[in-house]
Amino acid sequence: MLRSCDIAIRVRYAETDRMGLLHHAQYLVYFEQGRTELLRQQGISYRDLEDAGYFLVVVAAQVKYRRPAYYDDLLTLRTMLQRLTNVRIEHRYELYRDGELLAEGATTLACVDRAGKPQALPGVLRPQG
Repeated sequence: MLRSCDIAIRVRYAETDRMGLLHHAQYLVYFEQGRTELLRQQGISYRDLEDAGYFLVVVAAQVKYRRPAYYDDLLTLRTMLQRLTNVRIEHRYELYRDGELLAEGATTLACVDRAGKPQALPGVLRPQG
C-alpha cells in the first residue's frame, strides 16, 4: 500500500480572506484532496468505496498553522498514511511553499456503513497481517 503522495495546489482567490491569506478552514479541504489522491494513486476511488457501502468519516482533525499561505501561492501538500487498523485510517499532512513548512496536520477516519455504524475497512484497504 502506498504510504505517501505529494500534490501541487494553487491557492485560489475564493479560498482567501480579506487580507489575501488562505482561510484557516481551507487547510482541511486541502487535506481531503490529499487523502483522495493518495487513494486514487492506488487505483481506489472514494466513489467506488461509497458505492460498495463503505464510508470514511472524519472523527478527528488537527491543524498546526506555522506560516501563512497567500492568494496565488503554489503549494505542495504531502499526505502520509500514518496508521491503519481494521476500522480506522490515520493520516499526517505537511503543506509547503518553496520548501518552507507552512502547516501540518492529522486526521483520523473511521469506516462506517450506510447507517453510520462502524464496520471493518474493505479488504483493499485493510492492513496486511
